[in-house]
Amino acid sequence: MGELAVDKHVKYIISVEKKKESFESVVMEHLRLNGAYWGLTTLDLLGKLDAVDKEEVISWIMKCQHESGGFAGNIGHDPHILYTISAVQVLALFDKLDVLDVDKVSNYIAGLQNEDGSFSGDMWGEVDTRFSYIAICCLSILQRLDKINVDKAVNYIVSCKKSGWWIWMHSWWGSLMQGKVCCLYTLALLYKFLHLICCSQV
Repeated sequence: MGELAVDKHVKYIISVEKKKESFESVVMEHLRLNGAYWGLTTLDLLGKLDAVDKEEVISWIMKCQHESGGFAGNIGHDPHILYTISAVQVLALFDKLDVLDVDKVSNYIAGLQNEDGSFSGDMWGEVDTRFSYIAICCLSILQRLDKINVDKAVNYIVSCKKSGWWIWMHSWWGSLMQGKVCCLYTLALLYKFLHLICCSQV
């Protein structure tokens, strides 16, 4: 088996970022922050994170933040929990979480928790177990889990378990397996697998 063509991968990732006028880039420009996360983590795994201008990336990310504390997928778009986690993860990757107003971001996420413990993705109210995972993950990174009702969040996740299968509740997007993964990752982050085992025995 040949060696991984690291330089070619790096060159491709950098070239994608620069093609802002291509059709693909234009139709997905509202998702750019998610794409930045995947591209930058790939560069980091390849040991080539220094191939990008860190300060330029950080400056752009901060311009995607709204007054609410949440981040949009790009400048001029609406904030969403999906893009907020990507922003936090990239800043953590660069060891630059100190540029954030942590309470402002965590308050935005906490404000998306519903009475039943679930999380909405944004102000429009779509509920999905992906958003539960993202909220828990983001608040874990920011060390602000105290901002939410963790017990309700766990109980909501466990309530999605029916007949031995995890169901992705209230979602039109994705597959059953993805929903199961989000549920299990959320419980893992909260060290709540015991809760799952106990409920399974009922």
